[in-house]
Amino acid sequence: MARDDGGAAATIVVTFVLGALAGAAIALLLAPASGEETRRVLSEKAKEGKEKASDAARQGREFINRQREHIATAIDRGRDAYNQARGPQPPAGAPDGGGESL
Repeated sequence: MARDDGGAAATIVVTFVLGALAGAAIALLLAPASGEETRRVLSEKAKEGKEKASDAARQGREFINRQREHIATAIDRGRDAYNQARGPQPPAGAPDGGGESL
């Protein structure tokens, strides 16, 4: 049975991106630039980070929805296989042939 580590991989990628953004912010704060220029660059980086976070959240929602669909399909197939293995059942309310006839 194959194992899906998509969630773990996504966590690693998000952690890496957040670490890179934090490192870039620290580098900008320690770089020899004017305050106005540093604030502008930080603002741009913050906007980029927000866009990347929104994109990651969208991808996460899409992944969850796909997995939800796969699970629902698997449940339906399992239910169908179970019903098929049980064989045909008499309709509800139909006499089952176990009682005496009049």
